[in-house]
Amino acid sequence: MSAHIIQDHAPIGSLVAWADGTPRPPERYRKQLAAWQSRNSRGRLISKGGGRAIGNLSLSATFTLHEADYGAGGVIAIRVHRTFSVESALSFTIVERPAIGSVRVFDHAGENAELVYLAPHRAAAEEWLSRHGYPRAVLDEVTEDEVGADIVEGRAA
Repeated sequence: MSAHIIQDHAPIGSLVAWADGTPRPPERYRKQLAAWQSRNSRGRLISKGGGRAIGNLSLSATFTLHEADYGAGGVIAIRVHRTFSVESALSFTIVERPAIGSVRVFDHAGENAELVYLAPHRAAAEEWLSRHGYPRAVLDEVTEDEVGADIVEGRAA
């Protein structure tokens, strides 16, 4: 599916895979394999941004996926996010949608809010929030209506 479908229909918190359509190289070709893995991976949808114009330049809408965290001893040293334009030639697939009743924790309310945690239920979200420093965080529960609309409109993963 195209990047436009992800931008328009995938709910924040969905697990999204992307691919360029090329076959995976053998393990022994480490550099080729690393390059292939950067073009064929998956991540959690954490934000969507609308298109905008700057002077005569028009920028396409984008969405950002959280691909991985790297660190040790419970400390995250590097967080890998990938931002894609809706004009991307890659193929995207919604692997998993957030479950009904799960709770999305956003870093703040309003435009440009970013998902920082997806909890299985409200108590887990509040517990996670008590241990992390997001003073303007907003909790948003995934409802049956949101998931039901996707199924009715034929967008079920």
